[in-house]
Amino acid sequence: MEIYALIGHSGTGKSHRAPVLAREYGIEYMIDDGLLIKGNVQLAGRSAKRENTRYGAIKRALFKDPEHAAQVREKLIEIKPEKVLIIGTSRRMTEVIAENLGLPGPSVSFTIEEVSDPESIKAALAIRAKENRHVIPLPTFAIKKEFPGYIIDPLRSFFSIPSSHLDGAPMERSVIRPVFSTLGSFYIAEHVIYDLVEHIALQQPGIHKVLFNDLENGRNKVVLNVDLAIDLVKIPDMKLDTLLKDVRQTLKEEIEYQTGFYLDAVNVNAKRLYFDETLYSDKSSLRKVIAQEND
Repeated sequence: MEIYALIGHSGTGKSHRAPVLAREYGIEYMIDDGLLIKGNVQLAGRSAKRENTRYGAIKRALFKDPEHAAQVREKLIEIKPEKVLIIGTSRRMTEVIAENLGLPGPSVSFTIEEVSDPESIKAALAIRAKENRHVIPLPTFAIKKEFPGYIIDPLRSFFSIPSSHLDGAPMERSVIRPVFSTLGSFYIAEHVIYDLVEHIALQQPGIHKVLFNDLENGRNKVVLNVDLAIDLVKIPDMKLDTLLKDVRQTLKEEIEYQTGFYLDAVNVNAKRLYFDETLYSDKSSLRKVIAQEND
């Protein structure tokens, strides 16, 4: 079985573009929003947009519920698809979905920027921010029973421009307002993020202490800044640059996975070094060792 992935920020139009990508690569089955789909038919699963909280929706989309995951796994075993497209907000998310469903990790990945144009992405983000409308990867008639009383509109008109390579592709999607968005917003206090950062960072060999971490939550991007105290002797092979790179990647993946938020950037800096004074009698000798080990 070959697994493909389509990756993009929330609200960038992944579900709009997925059918085109699937048709181009001969992929009959998609996993999106907690659902296993073939064409316009839901084969198994439950939509994450039916959850009462955003956190519940994230867990549903990741197939964290054992019964939910088992239902989709059983259907996959039954149909034995050759190719499956998994849609997610990050590479890590698609890998977790594959793991929870007993599938191999994605061997081919596409970003939304590779399959859509900047204007379409910008328009999709604007609609999400202004109206909080989401896309369910099924036609309207197939989901009305699951979403009574919520905004439901077809998306077929989005693909009204004739195109030879779209001929025959199952294009209809539906716009809905998720249950969790009608019940209020979902927040994670900043101190919780800071505690997560400290816990994750201290699991890395060589991290002595988290001196400072700050979350810049601007209008268009979220940036995490972290300053660390490093225990030089405990760094594997004393590769300081490698350690900082690993910490940066681990923080990004784990914070996104555990909170459902997307981090545009993670900046990690070594602000203080600790070392065994019996091994290094002065700072100049220490600088020489660091320079030699990182050449």
